[in-house]
Amino acid sequence: MTASQHDDSNPDRAHLIALRQRLTLDAKVRLLTGDTFWSTVALPEIGLSAIVLSDGPSGVRGERWDERDPSLSLPNGAALAATWDRELALRYGSISAGEARRKGVHVILGPTINLHRSVLGGRAFECFSEDPVLSGRMAASYVRGVQRHGVGATPKHYVANDFETERLTASVTVDERTLRELYLRAFEEPVREAGAWLVMSAYNQVNGVTMTENTLLSEPLNGEWNFDGVVVSDWGAVRSLESARGFQDLVMPGPDGPWGRTLMDAVSSGVISEAVVDRKVDRLLRLAARVGALESVPFNPEPTPPPDSGRAFAEETATKAMVLLKNEGRPGGPVLPLAARIGRIGLYGQNARFARTQGGGSATVVPEYVSSPLDALREAVGADRVDYHIGLGNPDSLVDFPTELTRTPDGGERGALIELRRGGTTIHSEVRTAGMLVDLTPGAPLESSDELVVTVAVRPAALSWMRIGFAALGRTVMRVNGHVLLDETLMAPHEEVGATFLTPPIASAAVPTSADWITVEYVHDLRSRPADAYFAFCYGFHAVAENPDALLREAVESARKVDVAIVVVGTSARIESEGFDRSTLSLDDGQNRLVREISATGTPTVVLVNAGAPVILPWKDEVDAILMTWFGGEAYGEAVVKVLLGRAQPGGRLPMTWPDRQADALIPSVTPQGGILAYDEGLHIGYRAWLRAGRRPAYPFGHGLSYTTFDVEATGGPRQRDKYVLMPVRVGNTGDRDGSHVIQVYLRRTDSAVERPVQWLAAFESVQVPAGEYVELEVPIPRRAFAYWDPASKHWRIEPGEYEILVGRSASDIDARASVLLR
Repeated sequence: MTASQHDDSNPDRAHLIALRQRLTLDAKVRLLTGDTFWSTVALPEIGLSAIVLSDGPSGVRGERWDERDPSLSLPNGAALAATWDRELALRYGSISAGEARRKGVHVILGPTINLHRSVLGGRAFECFSEDPVLSGRMAASYVRGVQRHGVGATPKHYVANDFETERLTASVTVDERTLRELYLRAFEEPVREAGAWLVMSAYNQVNGVTMTENTLLSEPLNGEWNFDGVVVSDWGAVRSLESARGFQDLVMPGPDGPWGRTLMDAVSSGVISEAVVDRKVDRLLRLAARVGALESVPFNPEPTPPPDSGRAFAEETATKAMVLLKNEGRPGGPVLPLAARIGRIGLYGQNARFARTQGGGSATVVPEYVSSPLDALREAVGADRVDYHIGLGNPDSLVDFPTELTRTPDGGERGALIELRRGGTTIHSEVRTAGMLVDLTPGAPLESSDELVVTVAVRPAALSWMRIGFAALGRTVMRVNGHVLLDETLMAPHEEVGATFLTPPIASAAVPTSADWITVEYVHDLRSRPADAYFAFCYGFHAVAENPDALLREAVESARKVDVAIVVVGTSARIESEGFDRSTLSLDDGQNRLVREISATGTPTVVLVNAGAPVILPWKDEVDAILMTWFGGEAYGEAVVKVLLGRAQPGGRLPMTWPDRQADALIPSVTPQGGILAYDEGLHIGYRAWLRAGRRPAYPFGHGLSYTTFDVEATGGPRQRDKYVLMPVRVGNTGDRDGSHVIQVYLRRTDSAVERPVQWLAAFESVQVPAGEYVELEVPIPRRAFAYWDPASKHWRIEPGEYEILVGRSASDIDARASVLLR
């Protein structure tokens, strides 16, 4: 029995049909397109409230992007997958559901489980893994965690939406077996076993048919997998009436769309059966009942976690996700964790003070407070022991003015005065403290205004090396103390509107004053914006130094005088975001130079990588320790410091393969050719491709070190029982610290009559082992893991014969081997 078939999530079908039969055709058709950008149509005549949907893979924004209604910010999807901890993923879902209920949200648009087919995928930070088993099992736990609290989860984007370039129109060509064993496999467990209440259909085409019209919505989704939920479109993905004929249920956003009156006419004329509409309405009513939006159906979900537990959970997840890539020994032992005897600590890099805690695009939320490594380290060891220098800034980023360095023009409040003007007259005003303006106060007359004017007094002395700037589409005039410094009209760098929504181009200028306080005014011409562009205006510091060499010299001189140097490097929302793929895996030259020059001082050097997916580390052999810290959510700083000081273990293992050079990427492009993106590599992506090529990456899939050591062995032969093969494993903690270990079980079939990967992940378990102790367990390997999809018979087939079972600590590091004979 699947989760979607449980009585507590399945309201009485006869009752729902009776409600639907009370509706006119007009009401039923209206229900199938959203009422607003984020909500569905309410039908009071049957007690149906609007269902609110929200972006939420790693936080729940709600209906508005506004710092006055902040959201909990959790570590990114790849970070969650790096824990390899299904119980943690379940709790991640529960915490997210609590946020949803707090914000009046019924449906979370997540998890994002497209695969890391290529390391150049721009949205890889939001997705879980390159492996479908790791992705699917972590996603299933996430879905269960969300839905047990009466909130809908939405695995997305179904299917083969593993790229951003031309994602609205490109067609993926992929053979049936690859589609089944990789891309659909990631969706199968969260849908079929966890019983997801929604699935989001993707923008792209698969084999020439757009996903909102594709028969993949029928099989395997609605047929073989017994999906009884709602297929909601990605925003704007439904473009024709044709999609109404099939298994697409809900068009978003609203209130406009391609169905509406056209669908009414098609049903009235008999072109489309009313039974097709009824089926969709039944599913929407079932969803409404499940999420408490139908007043005639009792709603008794499990209580959500306390709201004040969110930040502590964000910190716990961030620590467990961190991957210790390298920790070289020096006299006295490895550099990490930092010994209590270390006196002075040098901290360097823009991301040490202005950390990137989430990726760009629809995964972005506005947290109440974000901790930086600098603030958390000063708090933990004392400000007098931390010597911080920026070193070199990251020119891709626009940094919010720190609130404590701002005030409104009248000096009365912290923040900026935001005004809407029409014909030179102010018709609306509000005070804001965040530098990203997407939503204004409800009812603000944005559409009838000529200008947006932002006025803020800033105290730039502490950040005088930075320029002051803005990011927006259209014309903006920036004045400082009444003098025009910039008059720029910026155009979109990407063809897709969504790609520039939160990452518009930046313009900036140096501030030619040494005054303690300056007044900055931005006048943004709303009429100059592209007609199809969503509104967004960002302002703040631009991390471009007028004299970068001087900043670098200060950092290097500092590094010579401290006991340990910690350099924080990373990407920005302009590198890892929705809407575009990555053109490079390299950090900017300034960050690489900073690491190299600091490590050249001879001071033990630790590098924290503040990114959502792999970056090239050309200096990895020159530093002592490297810690992948991901986009760590709002408690990023505290989590980093706990791991650095040894108060928590870095528990993560890589959910993707990490190349040494970009030239090593085995799928080097995600750019469609002539509108076609060919998945010609078939089954061989990620670690499978590396093993097939016989090459060793910088860090293999599953890699991660610990502050302790482990001994792993098979304690006997595998046992076959029911639908599983049980692999007995013994894990010993041979160090002096408690720690966690991830048992990774791979399969291999060298004499197969069908094409196989060199090896493939079949099962995994995360175990906690106290220092000096052993844990014994049997890892269950589903029999399905041995099977391949047979396109001829349309079934999963287990090829009789002997299979090798590999127990490893990564895809390349195998601890134990066994074999099993399947008949």
